[in-house]
Amino acid sequence: MFLLALPAGALADIIDKRKLLIAAQFWMLAVALSLGAITYYGIGTAGSLLLLTFLLNLGAAISMPAWQSITPQLVPRAELPQALALNSMGINISRTIGPALGGYIISLFGPYMAFALNAVSFSLVIVILYRWNQAPKESTLPAEALFSAMRLGLRFTRHSEELRSVIIRTAAFIIPASALWALLPLATKKLLGGGSSDYGILLTCIGAGAVLSATLLPRLKNKFGVDFLVAAGIVLLAAGFIVLGYVPIFGWVCVGMFVAGMAWLTILSSLNVAAQTSVPSWVRARAMAIYFMLVFFGCMAGGSLFWGALANTIEIPMALLVAAVSLIIGLATTYRHRLSGREELNLAPSMHWPAPAVNLEPEHDDGPVLVTIEHIIDPIHSEQFVEAMEGVRKGRLRDGALQWGLFQDLENPQRFVENFIVESWTEHLRQHERVTEEDRMIQEAARRFHIESTPPTVSHLIYRTLKK
Repeated sequence: MFLLALPAGALADIIDKRKLLIAAQFWMLAVALSLGAITYYGIGTAGSLLLLTFLLNLGAAISMPAWQSITPQLVPRAELPQALALNSMGINISRTIGPALGGYIISLFGPYMAFALNAVSFSLVIVILYRWNQAPKESTLPAEALFSAMRLGLRFTRHSEELRSVIIRTAAFIIPASALWALLPLATKKLLGGGSSDYGILLTCIGAGAVLSATLLPRLKNKFGVDFLVAAGIVLLAAGFIVLGYVPIFGWVCVGMFVAGMAWLTILSSLNVAAQTSVPSWVRARAMAIYFMLVFFGCMAGGSLFWGALANTIEIPMALLVAAVSLIIGLATTYRHRLSGREELNLAPSMHWPAPAVNLEPEHDDGPVLVTIEHIIDPIHSEQFVEAMEGVRKGRLRDGALQWGLFQDLENPQRFVENFIVESWTEHLRQHERVTEEDRMIQEAARRFHIESTPPTVSHLIYRTLKK
């Protein structure tokens, strides 16, 4: 998941998501059948099991950014929070029921049947994807190159304040919160003296809390707001950690895990909605790969390793207490990165940039391209204009510009020249398709300072070098 995050996100953005998902499902179907076959005939080894498990997760890693990014295509924007909450609820239910169901199937029929039924599940998904009528892409430009798309995904994340805020809040939450999944089995065995059935009951309590939270979340969100819910969820999750570490009564721990499940889904769903509504469609899969696979899974894996090592050093209760305190510290230090307001962002393509008027038609790969825009500004308002152009700068860099600058003419102080460099002519044409309605409002606010009756003068310059 971690290693293939960015390539998988770039692939999902530059090729047909439906075809990518179907191909990944066929891949995982073939691997699951192979696992079932070698298990049925008794020819499996530890090495073959590890290899096939790795190959199975290659398919999951390739398909995850596409799964994460198609939700806004399937539901109206107003229903996106509920859809993401249902998705998170499904994951929690699967985490609870899946291992128990797998164990039951193995006890009745043997391991090969669990793998065979897994293959059947991929077949059902293939049928559903085949019947999905995905809206076709409207762009007439060639698809982005893979490595260029990966670089642009990182550049977008770097220059998107909204997405960076979600990533910071997620990292500050997941690193301490991963202690729940890392230490729950150990706490069940060593602190409560329980076995696998008790562990399953605690997982069920977490899943039940997540289900209840999903049903209540829309009403609670309308009443209290997303930032308050996330803060309250972190406090409740910290309380659940303390109950798990210091209350040796199984019934009370079940209550604590039920509350922890509610808190977990509330926080995770809120962060997921904030991430989804912070990015436009053209880069959504890459952004989700960075947010969910790199940050979420990376912090979960690293955090689990850390909390396991810490519990081995200072005992389980103290490690859970440290995790609870870390949750509160993370909340206090990152609260200024607000999550509210993103659902009101209009990130639909504006298409308000006119097509470039050129006398020399460049090749698609020609570049870099220098774009200059000449603004005539009343010097009295120059400081306000420069301040307004800060939002323009961020938008240009998010949409693909490699560099951006704003210069004032020393001979004619009214003349301001904005320039930005783009990798190629095709990449600049893609910028025309990427500009959102939010970008348009920011650009229009800056353009109001232009005092001439004619629009600002736009020039396109292509890089030329002598051919040897």
